[in-house]
Amino acid sequence: MTILVGYVPSPEGEAALRAGIDEARRRAEKLLVVNTTRGDAHADPRFAQEPDLTHVREDLAALGVAFDVRQVVGARDAAEEIIDLAETMGASLVVIGLRRRSAVGKLIMGSAAQQILLGAGCPVLAVKAEG
Repeated sequence: MTILVGYVPSPEGEAALRAGIDEARRRAEKLLVVNTTRGDAHADPRFAQEPDLTHVREDLAALGVAFDVRQVVGARDAAEEIIDLAETMGASLVVIGLRRRSAVGKLIMGSAAQQILLGAGCPVLAVKAEG
């Protein structure tokens, strides 16, 4: 089985990665780290750059965790990509980071975390960054 981590280069993404590592070790499962963007914006702060991904790969290799890192650029949003990948890979768990948003922000923009929580066919662990 596989544990899928939705990763963004932020404190919330790092919290999700750390929680995913803990779960992968505890369950003796492989970790799939996924970073995605729709590709419709000139600059997307959620899309990890190569130094971010190098940091993730080096950390996971140093910890001895079996892993794969994927970046997906497509027409769908991150929640849809993560839900579909979790199903395709037979994920036993999806780990995502949460950030605080205003009620108006959630109303206008929606919530990827909410979509994943409601749409994933496996358990979802949602974590917050410290502080």
